Parts: sequence; structure tokens; C-alpha cells
Amino acid sequence: MIRLHVRSDLSPGAAVALTLEQARYLTQVMRLKGGDDLLVFNGRDGEWRATVAEVLKRGCVLKAEEQVRPQSFGPDLDLILAVVKKARVETVVEKAAELGARRVRLTLTRYTNAERLRMDRLDTIAEEAAEQTGRLDVPEIHDPKKLDALLDGWPEGRRLMFCDERGGPPAMEALAEAPEGPWSILIGPEGGFSPDERARLRSLPFATPVSLGPRVLRADTAAISAMTLWQAARGDWKGAHVTTWSEGA
Repeated sequence: MIRLHVRSDLSPGAAVALTLEQARYLTQVMRLKGGDDLLVFNGRDGEWRATVAEVLKRGCVLKAEEQVRPQSFGPDLDLILAVVKKARVETVVEKAAELGARRVRLTLTRYTNAERLRMDRLDTIAEEAAEQTGRLDVPEIHDPKKLDALLDGWPEGRRLMFCDERGGPPAMEALAEAPEGPWSILIGPEGGFSPDERARLRSLPFATPVSLGPRVLRADTAAISAMTLWQAARGDWKGAHVTTWSEGA
């Protein structure tokens, strides 16, 4: 069934406003008509079955009927990604949403070769991925911020999985002994971290340096691999059956 992320509050009988793009998708691409069902969620009120209440010339209105799933969230996992080429950032944002990251924080390091990013496009990519994966929230995408500033304002109680291309204990071994709770994963730029950045990261009491294997990975591959390993060791993959969906399912 079609799923849409909406901004409206959801309650029995509530009118659900759509963007013009969403309305066009439902009525012109998917050919929905009055009375047809779909699923909607807003990241606050769970997932609801809704019906197409009214089709207008420039949009349509939905009606929330009943809640089918209560609101829930995955593990408190942030992905911190040094800005790389635009296409790779977009891929990482999509996969972060699929793999259950709650936030994607972009960062600028000494060796970052930054391209101009459209944050609105990244938000859309995250939203569409959330719709397709069945999660009940959309990951937040944060504007790029210098690495030193991120570390200076590090929240108490949050651990950092520092993926160091220069080596460290295997990620699964390191995570097996690591504490539960909120975590972040840090992926560096294509040029790696500077010596000063690496020294600071390795000195942080909340950081766990890890290796992602014997090969040097591109940033997008490293991000996907690190999130997969973390979810298997510390996240909601432990003991869970992971379902794969075909395109358009």
C-alpha cells in the first residue's frame, strides 16, 4: 500500500493536507480516486490508514481513519559524514534512512573537498526512503558543521564509533564490549583525517576507534558498512528477522 509522510496531526477523522507534489503523485501517477486507501505517518502519531476524501483541481485532501501502528523509533544512532561528492552524499542519506539512522550530521574536516549541497533535496531523499522502508519517522538532516565544533559541543552520554582508515580493532569486536545507549558513527572524507584530527579523536574518552576491514573504502561504502555492523552489534538487528523489499513493493 502507498505510504506518505505528512505534516498534519493525525487523529480519527482529521483532514490531512498534502503538498501539491504529493497530490499529483497520488492522483496523476498512482491514479487514486475518492475513497481509496493509503497509509500516512508524521513521525509523532504513528501510522494511520487514510482515505482520499476529496480530489480538487490543484490537489487533494485525505481523511485519517484509524491508527494501524503506534509511534515508535529505532535506536538513537547518528551518522556523521564528512562532506564528499554530492552524489555520494545523496546515496549515504538514502541508505542511512533505510538502515535506521535517526539523524545525519554533515561535517567539514581539514581535507574535506566540499560541493554545494541542496539541503532540501537531501530532506526529500530521506523522506522518500522512510516512506519506502516502513519506518515511522524521517531522519533529520543537519547542515554541515566543522568537526571541531561538533566535538566541542559533544552531548554527554553519547558514544562515538570512529571509523579510522589507519586501523583499529575490528568493528564487531570493539562494539561487542561497548556500552548500550545513544551512539554516533563518524565517517571521514575521501582524503582521510588529518594527523591532528586523528590524534584528537583517538584521545576522546567517548570515542571507540574501529577498523572496517583490510581494504580502503570510499566514504559511501564505509558509511553503509559501519551502519550495518553497528545495527548488527548494538542496534535493532540483534535477533531480528530482516526483510528485503523489491523495487516498488
